[in-house]
Amino acid sequence: MKVLLLENVKGLGKAGEVKEVADGYARNYLIPRGMAVPATPENLSQAEYKKRIQEAKMKRLAEDMQALAEALSEITLTFKVKVGEKDKLFGSITNAEIALALERQLGRPFDKHKVELEEPIKQLGIYSVPIRLMPGLVAQVRVVVEKED
Repeated sequence: MKVLLLENVKGLGKAGEVKEVADGYARNYLIPRGMAVPATPENLSQAEYKKRIQEAKMKRLAEDMQALAEALSEITLTFKVKVGEKDKLFGSITNAEIALALERQLGRPFDKHKVELEEPIKQLGIYSVPIRLMPGLVAQVRVVVEKED
């Protein structure tokens, strides 16, 4: 029996693929659990339609993320902090603080997990901080850490 997979099935295939499986496996396992549907022309055309909609959404998302990456590359975040001896910061600047500053500057929520700061910033200076917006798209934000007056 040919089935259209609705989700990834380990050892069988990925969502959207058409696979030939044993009748009993399809009727007793895949179809009742909502993992697949019979590969009828109606189901195939509906799956193709959903696939086109999903591709259009992904294309729009990629365009939006590219525009955001360009906007982020123009941003400079300035942090004024208290320092001790040898210009060492009291505390540090973390990815959460950078994400919060980006939220304020952009006026929209920003996930701290997108900020790829290897370790918190503990010295004065200028840093280039990578922001992973989506797989294959990384923007750089300039972060300036200055001494508080």
